[in-house]
Amino acid sequence: MNKPVKRVAAIHDLSGFGRASLTAIIPILSTMGIQVCPMPTAVLSSHTGGFNGYSFVDLTDSMIEYKNHWKQLNIDFDCIYSGFLGSTKQIDIISEFIDDFGTDDNIVVVDPVMGDNGELYDTMDSEMIVSMKKLVCKADIITPNFTEAVYLLDKNYDLNISEKEIKEYLIELSSMGPDVVIMTSVPESKTSKNTSVIAYDRKTNKFWKVTCKYIPAYFPGTGDCFTSVIVGSLLQGDSLPIALDRGVQFITACIRASYGFDYPHREGVLLERVLQNLNMPVMVSSYELI
Repeated sequence: MNKPVKRVAAIHDLSGFGRASLTAIIPILSTMGIQVCPMPTAVLSSHTGGFNGYSFVDLTDSMIEYKNHWKQLNIDFDCIYSGFLGSTKQIDIISEFIDDFGTDDNIVVVDPVMGDNGELYDTMDSEMIVSMKKLVCKADIITPNFTEAVYLLDKNYDLNISEKEIKEYLIELSSMGPDVVIMTSVPESKTSKNTSVIAYDRKTNKFWKVTCKYIPAYFPGTGDCFTSVIVGSLLQGDSLPIALDRGVQFITACIRASYGFDYPHREGVLLERVLQNLNMPVMVSSYELI
């Protein structure tokens, strides 16, 4: 029996304050007409990007109960989507989840959240990198930023990198397992005021690139928002380059809608002001084949 709407298992943390992880993923995918079934990896009073003294409840053991109950209910998903994880044990649980719920017809999307700007997050270490590599092998699509890509590949973080080398990185990441690799925050030349997203589709052996103007502001949670739009777009039947375009356009709109307001950027982008953009057609396709 066909489901009336697509269904996603979203395996992420839940932060009570700040627009990141599930508090961003659920409204985005719901707006795009996708049912979100959250499996919280942890519950925090706020996200960790700029806040101190937050409460943290580890839900690793609950994840096992979640998985077992969903298996009893015989739930099927159109997508399994994981993000920030709190321990290597959680990666083992998600690997089992993919084994139990993954099919030839659904897609597994792994956002290997580990760091940014050349550094690992405080909660990450070398053991997590090794475990994340194993999870990446089970994915159909991964969405690392440039920092996470170099950690997965054991490369040096060097912003002076050519497009040819980026392509080589993407192919190497795809050889680990995923058919599609989407790299965000790809560095441009020192004189450029742009930033790029570049993707590689192994099945078609094509590289797609979307470039946008760099806006000098940092908002936590934009990576979660971007990957969520990619997931929603693909489940709606869009092609990979159109999904990239929609993701970049939406994040750009989020940042532009937020940047002019005087509020603490650690709270994340003003998602509520731009959610309706997700139901608009792609007006300008800025992707290119490289």
